[in-house]
Amino acid sequence: MEKTLMHELVMGNRSYRRFDESMKVGTDTVKALVNLARNTASAGNLQPLKYILSTDEEKNQEIFSCLAWAAYLPKWKGPEPGERPTAYIVIMGDKTITENFRCDHGIAAQTILLGAREQRLGGCIFAAINHKKLRQYLSISPHHEVLLVIALGKPVEKVVLEQVGEDGNIKYWRDGESVHHVPKRNLEEIIVAAH
Repeated sequence: MEKTLMHELVMGNRSYRRFDESMKVGTDTVKALVNLARNTASAGNLQPLKYILSTDEEKNQEIFSCLAWAAYLPKWKGPEPGERPTAYIVIMGDKTITENFRCDHGIAAQTILLGAREQRLGGCIFAAINHKKLRQYLSISPHHEVLLVIALGKPVEKVVLEQVGEDGNIKYWRDGESVHHVPKRNLEEIIVAAH
């Protein structure tokens, strides 16, 4: 298969968890990424997603404290100071529009991260969130349901994709050089039928 720009964006769009904190992501950049997401498909065209953007260091620190960073790396509590994200996007569903957000937030999150990759940025999508604390820190309205948080920045880690081994283990891991390894199932395993 020919390597297109889309192929490059998807292959480069990993879950990055360590960033160059000296490289700030500006508010205009974050707004432009949300604008991309705003123009994607929405179930019933209801467009129920709302967003909170943060490029402020103090707010970023509060959001950082609400996230679980890597379930398969239990000894790692997240990036150290100097390697933390410089921007966040909180994706919420407006319950005054609908109670069922279907897959809208997944489409939006992937679009945001592909847009970030195009700008040589990277990020990580979080669903493991301390909702109570985040709602308190960001004064989130009761009619907004927190769905996902995206951390953004300039990645400083190497992420390598590899094939799932014979043991079937899908857990990501880090080697002694801090290279992040992510096992992926092969194509033949995931296609059930091709008519």
